[in-house]
Amino acid sequence: MAQIIDGKEAAAGVIAAVTEAAASLEASAKLKPGLAVVIVGDDPASHAYVNSKSRMAKQCGFNSIQHSLPVETNQADLEKLVSGLNADPAIHGILVQLPLPKHLDAEPVIQSISPEKDVDGLNIVNAGRIATGDLSTGLISCTPAGSMLLVRSIHGDDLSGLNAVVIGRSNLFGKPMGLLLLAANATVTMAHSKTKDLAAVCRNADILVAAVGRPQMVKADWVKPGATVIDVGINRIDAPEKGEGKTRLVGDVAFNEASEIAGAITPVPGGVGPMTIAMLMANTVIAAYRSVGLEAPRF
Repeated sequence: MAQIIDGKEAAAGVIAAVTEAAASLEASAKLKPGLAVVIVGDDPASHAYVNSKSRMAKQCGFNSIQHSLPVETNQADLEKLVSGLNADPAIHGILVQLPLPKHLDAEPVIQSISPEKDVDGLNIVNAGRIATGDLSTGLISCTPAGSMLLVRSIHGDDLSGLNAVVIGRSNLFGKPMGLLLLAANATVTMAHSKTKDLAAVCRNADILVAAVGRPQMVKADWVKPGATVIDVGINRIDAPEKGEGKTRLVGDVAFNEASEIAGAITPVPGGVGPMTIAMLMANTVIAAYRSVGLEAPRF
């Protein structure tokens, strides 16, 4: 039976370190990290997620500001708000909650966020820094950063000699994850829907990362015995055993069977998920330190 990688425990460790770093910054530089979260519209799931981010920011000792805009907000007004936050020295991190309402174009909004305040790590400047192997001056997108922290908890910082396979090539996760593994000296294969004999490719992986959004796609016979499996998928499926109309969350990996083969595996929920918000907080405190020319903490 595989070691279950506890994302909640790892995230709690990050949050404790972030809280300590924020307190130290306030004591030494009289600076409180500031996180601004922008949400447009009234989608309940987005509001729940934003509220959890705001609560966590306050728990870390940040100045947390939430801008809730009506659904009819236009592109110019949204970009004007972001521009104002870019210019505000008390704000070190800016997060625009996605998805935006359909009449708004998210990409120019995201790219208008100053790279130094882009705590989601989605600006092309930050993406480019990861691509060139510069992990020390940019901000790394949160879910890949959190996933790497879980990988390091098993294998350490140097992945030399290990084969890593990432299933999924999205700009949000797959590509940056592959680049982070490469920077840690893993030999990386980027697999996707067009990959020939995907199961055989996965069976070669010492580190297998699944991020495709297909429930329980990765079966036990895709997993190399003893491999570390990082499951990034969050899928809601019917759960008639819980009652009529009930659902449950599962990952992209068939957890019960894969955990019999893997050496270590993340569960869903409770694996990668908690790491995303934790790394958002880490990015915010890093940005705050850099804003006053101090060496940022590492997580």
